[in-house]
Amino acid sequence: MDNVVMEQACTNPMCFFCIMKEPDPSLRRAGIASCFKEMPLIKDDQQHVLVLSGLWNIAMTQPDDPEFPSLGIFDCMASFVEKGINDRSWLLRDQNIYIPYYAAHVIGSYTMNKVDFAEKAVLAGVIPPLMELLRGKISWVEQRVAVRALGHLASYERTFEAIAEYEEELVTLGMHLAATCLDEVYVKFVGVKDKCKRSKYHCDLLTRGVGGLEMENQKAEEWASQLQCWSLYLLNCFACKERSLNLICKQEFLTDLSGMWGGLVNHSSPAGVGLIRILCYSKYGRKSISESNEVLENLCHLSRSSDDWQYMGIDCLLLLLKDPDTRYKVIEIATMFLIDLVELKSLGDRSCLGETITKALLLDYRQRKFRIKSSQVQKALLETWELKVERRRREKTMSEEKVEERRVLTNLIKQQANHMFWLGDVEAAVKSYTEALDACPLKLRKERMVLYSNRAQCYLLLRDPDATIRDSTRALCLSNPANSHGKSLWRRSQAYDMKGLAKESLMDCIMFINGCINSETNKRVKIPYFAARMISKQMDATWLFANAQSKATISHLGKVQESDDDYEISSNEEQECDEMIRMMMEKKSIASGEQLLDYHKIVQSRHCNSIF
Repeated sequence: MDNVVMEQACTNPMCFFCIMKEPDPSLRRAGIASCFKEMPLIKDDQQHVLVLSGLWNIAMTQPDDPEFPSLGIFDCMASFVEKGINDRSWLLRDQNIYIPYYAAHVIGSYTMNKVDFAEKAVLAGVIPPLMELLRGKISWVEQRVAVRALGHLASYERTFEAIAEYEEELVTLGMHLAATCLDEVYVKFVGVKDKCKRSKYHCDLLTRGVGGLEMENQKAEEWASQLQCWSLYLLNCFACKERSLNLICKQEFLTDLSGMWGGLVNHSSPAGVGLIRILCYSKYGRKSISESNEVLENLCHLSRSSDDWQYMGIDCLLLLLKDPDTRYKVIEIATMFLIDLVELKSLGDRSCLGETITKALLLDYRQRKFRIKSSQVQKALLETWELKVERRRREKTMSEEKVEERRVLTNLIKQQANHMFWLGDVEAAVKSYTEALDACPLKLRKERMVLYSNRAQCYLLLRDPDATIRDSTRALCLSNPANSHGKSLWRRSQAYDMKGLAKESLMDCIMFINGCINSETNKRVKIPYFAARMISKQMDATWLFANAQSKATISHLGKVQESDDDYEISSNEEQECDEMIRMMMEKKSIASGEQLLDYHKIVQSRHCNSIF
């Protein structure tokens, strides 16, 4: 469309597209500067939206190019945003409704990497109009690009104070957006089942004018997740400086925060746990987090999962355990999860992580263990002490001959346990696997991994999900690399499903499927059908808008007599769910750096392998 405009005979001396084709660099720069100055003053130029769209594309692809920032693009964009906010008749004329969105997006793109550009933007007065967008003067779509731009400006030392002039309002708005944006996008867009009742310019912005309902929903999910993540990024900028912690650390928001999920829709964002970890670096933040059992439990579940952000959950718990003022507020909850990770060698670029966890748990074990009231926790710490201190000391001088002798004994007991299992005496098998684990030297990590995993399968059959999760986690810590043992992943996924922990179950199932893909030597990848069914189940349960849909359903049922039936209250259509699964699986970051198989290949498979 732009090319058509550019090819037509043009008599407008201020035509941006003609000026961009000017071969003389000095004339071209002068013309561009003049355009940026004059464009916001022209009321009825229908070409504005095409120019803004072109500038958006340039800013997205060349955000570090200094030409436009040096010629006044920030003044121009700020003027357009102000015009859209203050002149509603202009905003709703022609296609001008698109202009504030493009203008704010251009500001955000050019301030993304360069502090010099950010300073120019602040001097051009972009903050007040961006604040108006953030307050919701137009819609959630403009809030998305406004909070992105403000977050970039807040991330630089040299522009932070200009942002901090609005600190209390910014933090309050950021918290509100992060907590409510998913509900907002669902109610006002995704849940509107009549396409004719959706905002047309939202539909066109989401899909660039190409694509139907399915693509609109997919993009709306991405954008809603980005709105939440960028709101959290803005809050991070204040939390890093220990500013406004009294607002950010409100218990209700912390609870919401612990449930905000990054990683799949926005694969590079840790979402809620990223901000929680920042808060854990401050004494005030640690105190507030230690007072919420729900936040602590969410951190514990994350620390014992195969989520990309597992290490952040561990970091948070370690920071809380190392602080004398919070240690005994969290130790009884954290211990029962962290004891399963004490043999973890490394996780990503973190080495000796199990040793760090052990030291944190046993920090004052001998001197002050009486402060722990729970006998279960005392027993768990005693077992950790025996495993990591006493047993290691005993085995340190063990000869190779003795190690081999214990290996043979372990294998004999394991075979006996396997035999009992196949005879159906699962409880006897548990006892034998336990005996084998006691006999097996700590250095035989692979053998112990198999024993833990087999015992986990027994607990699974005994309908004991907690024991299954414990043993599967211990097996996964012994695997190399961590979280790579397929059978343990699948067993833990089932156990998490039994406990209703859909997100953790989904993560393990995805990693299990990834292992199946990587282990296949032939060209045709075969995925167990039972795993495909688990993925389908958990994707529905963890859908980004699942809570929003539930709230909308309850609201609809409560007001059924007066409702105009705008909102979708049935479960997701199969096709939409498949597309969501495909998108999320493609974005799931995995250790090998490869992407997961398209979900449609999974659901077509009917191959089911034995996993014991």
